[in-house]
Amino acid sequence: MAIKVLIVDDSTFFRKRLTEIIKGDPSLEVIGEAKDGKEGVEKTLSLHPDVITMDVEMPVMDGITAVQQIMAQCPTPILMFSSLTFEGANSTFKALEAGAVDFMPKNFDDIAHKREDALNALRSSIKAVARSHIRRMPARPAASSASASSRPNSALTSSRPASSTLSSRPTSSLSRPTSTASTTTSRFGTTSTSRLGSTSTASTSTSRLGSTTRVGATSPASSSRPFGATATTSSTSSLPANQRANIDQLYDRLSSVNQGRPAAAMHFEFGAAKGVSTNFKVSGKHHDLVAIGSSTGGPIALQNIIPKLPRLSVPIVIVQHMPASFTTTFAARLNNISQNEVVEAQDGMFLEPGHCYIAPGGRQMIFERLGGKTKVRILPADPRLVYHPCVDVTFASIANIYGGNVLAMILTGMGSDGCEGCRMLHQKGSVVWAQNEDTCVVYGMPQAVVNAGIADQILPLEKFADCIAQEMR
Repeated sequence: MAIKVLIVDDSTFFRKRLTEIIKGDPSLEVIGEAKDGKEGVEKTLSLHPDVITMDVEMPVMDGITAVQQIMAQCPTPILMFSSLTFEGANSTFKALEAGAVDFMPKNFDDIAHKREDALNALRSSIKAVARSHIRRMPARPAASSASASSRPNSALTSSRPASSTLSSRPTSSLSRPTSTASTTTSRFGTTSTSRLGSTSTASTSTSRLGSTTRVGATSPASSSRPFGATATTSSTSSLPANQRANIDQLYDRLSSVNQGRPAAAMHFEFGAAKGVSTNFKVSGKHHDLVAIGSSTGGPIALQNIIPKLPRLSVPIVIVQHMPASFTTTFAARLNNISQNEVVEAQDGMFLEPGHCYIAPGGRQMIFERLGGKTKVRILPADPRLVYHPCVDVTFASIANIYGGNVLAMILTGMGSDGCEGCRMLHQKGSVVWAQNEDTCVVYGMPQAVVNAGIADQILPLEKFADCIAQEMR
């Protein structure tokens, strides 16, 4: 039976082109269109689609409000379309917090010219979103966009210790170089998500956990123009010869592993894990780094983990599949509600304890060891790889430097990215955790790790923060 799609967008052109693209796949069927959020809510209640594509900015009722009402009245998987601007990114994260499953950059050029890679990515994303796990969200009173943008998600702020204030922590010495170079994407972006997990309170520890004060975030200077990732990029030619050879060999290996398997189609089987502990037990191993990989469902999953952590005495590295224009905003949003300093990784940074580094969208992030310190290297995207950033690439680099002293985890996401990187880490003795199926938006990446037999623990989302704190004591 075909997946029933409802298109909600105020652009007649976009609705028409989107309908043509969807109809090009026999497994998809457009059952209705709506020109604003209000009509979208009404048609959702009357047509009961399997999935909804939703614009953010619309007259009468905007996409965020529509998502809130749909998730409260008739929970339905929603794929957001967002502009590549600061406002667009910020609104998209609000839509995800309201219950939308995923998003894609709204690229009229790709739609108009019907680029095959973009069309396939769109169709695959619609299918993936249709299969996601969703739940009813509580209804919220309507609010103006101005007021909505100025307050954090209440479900997240409630997890912060009452004694923590953003103004109480001295400014970090970590350098945050910025760039005004604008970057756009020529294909539909990959992943983000919704699904708020249950709240948990991370306990404070004194041996391997540091202090719990934090600094306020900085946001992009301009919010009125399209923007790209702020991370500078190193050419692979600037790397040592042996490292260049290793990177090239890794890219070829990952390309071979994923050959012929579309990004959104890998490892979609559902099944119970066998022989892996679901009851948490501290490993007793020493960890010098926490590494996290995620895709569809990741942004909200991370917002249910990172803000609940006490300040750690080791760095945290995150690879989240996300377009180049969104990682800066995501890092700033996480930083505002976290006790560990959260930044978008920049080429040339050195990893510091109590800091969380998010790989910039549209690039690859690796590391090199210099004088006892770990340096961030940001590389350009490579056509051999499906994902930019790629969890496997970053985790492989981490394995080469940290060996068996890593606490690695794979969260919700479509595909199987991270499986090879976790395999390398596991072979060196590092600990690997996977999110359980019940709390995943899409149980793809974690299942790949579980099926490969390299997951030491399978945990529900709401337990990750507490378990990390316990493991790091």
